[in-house]
Amino acid sequence: QVQLVESGGGLVQAGGSLRLSCAASGRTFSNYRMGWFRQAPGKEREFVAHINSSGGTTYYADSVKGRFTISRDNAKNTVYLQMNSLKPEDTAVYYCARKRPGAVGFSEFQYDYWGQGTQVTVSS
Repeated sequence: QVQLVESGGGLVQAGGSLRLSCAASGRTFSNYRMGWFRQAPGKEREFVAHINSSGGTTYYADSVKGRFTISRDNAKNTVYLQMNSLKPEDTAVYYCARKRPGAVGFSEFQYDYWGQGTQVTVSS
C-alpha cells in the first residue's frame, strides 16, 4: 500500500511563494510518475503539474506555466511543487498523486494513489 503525505501549504500574500512537499512510502517510488492536482471550493479537481520517474520530463497546466516548478528527489521518496508569483486564483487544496503504470494523459482518473491534500490560500 502506498501512502502519500503532503505538507507545506499555508496562507501567503499575492506575489509570494510556497513550496509543497509530498512524501511517499514504499521502495518503488522512483519507478512511478507523479503529479500535482488542486481543487478550489465549488470547482472540480484540476491538473497542475506532472513529472516522470527520473525527473527529466515535466508538464504543466497553462495556468501555472512559468510560475510553478515540479521536481523530485528519489533518494528521499519526495516530490515537490515550488510555487512562485502566487495569485488569489491559486487558492485551493493541493494533492499529490501517483500515476498508474502505462496511463496516458493528465486526467485525475489516470492516477491511482492520492494524498490527503494541503491547503494553499493566497490573499489579495
